[in-house]
Amino acid sequence: MFKRLLLVDVVAGLSVAFILLPEAVAYAAIAHLTIQSALTAALIGLGVYALLGDSPYAIVAPTSSAAALLAAVVLSMRPTDAEAIISLGSALVILTGLGLLIFSKAKLGRLSAFVSRPVLHGFSFALAITIISKQLPILLGVSVQAPNIYKLYSELILKWHEISLWSSLFGVSALFILILLKRWRNLPSAFIVLVLGIVVSHSINLAAYHIETVGTVRIQLPTLNIPQLPMEKWLQLAELACGLMVIIVAESWGSIRSLALIHGGKVDSNRELLALGVANVGSGLLQGMPVGAGFSVSSANEDAGAKTKFAGLIAAGVLLIMAVFGQEWIALIPQPIVAAAVINALAHALNPKALLALWQMNRDQYLAIAAIIAVLAFGVLHGMLISIGLSLVGAIRSFSQPIVRELAELGTSRDYVDRENHPKALPRDNILILRPEEPLFFASVEGILAEIEMRLKARPEVQILIISLEHSADFDSTSAECLIEYAAHLDRHDIVLLLARVKDPIRDLLLKQVLVKFQHKLFWSVADAVIYAQKIK
Repeated sequence: MFKRLLLVDVVAGLSVAFILLPEAVAYAAIAHLTIQSALTAALIGLGVYALLGDSPYAIVAPTSSAAALLAAVVLSMRPTDAEAIISLGSALVILTGLGLLIFSKAKLGRLSAFVSRPVLHGFSFALAITIISKQLPILLGVSVQAPNIYKLYSELILKWHEISLWSSLFGVSALFILILLKRWRNLPSAFIVLVLGIVVSHSINLAAYHIETVGTVRIQLPTLNIPQLPMEKWLQLAELACGLMVIIVAESWGSIRSLALIHGGKVDSNRELLALGVANVGSGLLQGMPVGAGFSVSSANEDAGAKTKFAGLIAAGVLLIMAVFGQEWIALIPQPIVAAAVINALAHALNPKALLALWQMNRDQYLAIAAIIAVLAFGVLHGMLISIGLSLVGAIRSFSQPIVRELAELGTSRDYVDRENHPKALPRDNILILRPEEPLFFASVEGILAEIEMRLKARPEVQILIISLEHSADFDSTSAECLIEYAAHLDRHDIVLLLARVKDPIRDLLLKQVLVKFQHKLFWSVADAVIYAQKIK
C-alpha cells in the first residue's frame, strides 16, 4: 500500500514539475523578474507548504495574478534598473508574508470571505484579458511600449507592418499544439511544447528569422538578503502589500477549500495562512516572487493522482534538477512559445461561465462587471484596490439594510416561523416576536433596533416584545450597550423585553452587566419566552 501511494505521488510530482517550469518562465516575464526569481519562489513554496500546509493537493508556487500585481506595484514606484525591481519586489513579498503571518496569529483566516466571489470572477477575467493582451506583441514579434491595453492595441495596429511572420507562425503553432494537447489531461502539454521549441531552437538559427529566445540564464544559489530601502519606500510598499495579500489569500483559500470539499477533507484557514506567510517571507528573503496556491496547478496535481504532500516535494526536486542542469536549454526557449504558454495558462480565466451564472441567478452581476471595468480602465493595481473596495462596500451595504422578520407559532407545534412566508402562523395577543436576520454587532445593531422600534410603534397594543437572537453568537461592546439602552427605553414605556435563543456568551455578558434588567428574561427558545410572556401579561 505504501509503495503504491509513493508511486502515485512520484507520478503527480513529475507532472507538476513539468507544468511549473514553463509557468516559471512565463510568470517571470509577467513580473519583469528573472527566471531565477520564479524558480526560487516555486522551490520555497513547495518545500514550506509540504512542511506546514494542510492540503495534500495544494501546490504553492508563483501565480499569474500575484505576478501581475507585483509588476504593477513595483513599476508604479518607477525603479531605475533591474536591481531596483528585484529589491522592491523582494521587499513587497517579505511584507506580504509578514502580513499573512500576522493574520494567522490573529486567527483572521476567514477574512478572505470579504472579497466576494463575483468580484474575484470579474477581477480574474479582466486580469486574464490584460496579461494575454500584453503577450500578443511578443507572440507577433513586435516591440510595443504602452502603459495600458488600449494604447497597446492602438500601437499594435499602427505597427502592423512590423509584425514578424515567422514569430507569429511559431507562436500561433505553439498555441495550437497546446490547445490540442489539452485533450489528454495527464500529458504535460506546456513542457512538451517547450521541449519542441528548444529542439527547433538548437537545430535552427532562430535569430535569422527574427524570432527571439529567452537568452542567457544564470541560475545560482540564492543568498539571504533584506532589501536596503529607505523607510518611506518600506511604508509605501506596506500599504500596497495589503492588496497583494488579500488576492493571495482569496485565490489560495478558494483553491484549497474547493479541493477539500471535493474529497470531504478539512483544512484550517489559519494554518494555511501560516504556511503561505512563511513561504512568502522565505521567498522574499531569497529574492523570489510571491507565491500562492493556484487553482490550475493544484487541480493538475489532484488530477494526476496525488495522495499526500510528498508529491509537492517530488515536484520541487525535479524542478531543482532541471534548473541546475538545464540552464543552457532554458536559454534556447523561443519567446513566442513563452507568450503562447502564458496565453494558454490563462485561457481558462476567459471562460464567461461564472459571469453568465450570475446573470442567470440575477445576483451580484453588476459587482463582477464593475470589477472588470475597474481593472481595464485603471490598470491591475488600482483595479485590484477598487475591486476589494467593491467587496467591502457590498458587505457594508448588506449590514446597513437591516432585515427583521416577525415570527408566529405554526399551529400548536411550538415552531415559530416567519409570518410573511407562513400566513397560517398566527401571532399572539399583545406579544410581538421579532428576529433580526443578521448578527448584532457595532455596524448593524443601531439599524436593527431602529427597525424593531418602527415595528413596535405600528403595533401600539403590544405589551411584551420578544427578540430572537439566534443569528448572534456573541456581542461586542457596542451591541451590548445599545441593547441595554433599548431595554431601558422599553421600560419607560411599560413594555417588557424578553430575549430568546440567547447563546451563552451573550447570556453571561448581559447578566454580568445588568443582572436586574435581564434576570429571568433570557430564554433558550422562542416557545419558552412565549410561555413566560403569557404568565406575566
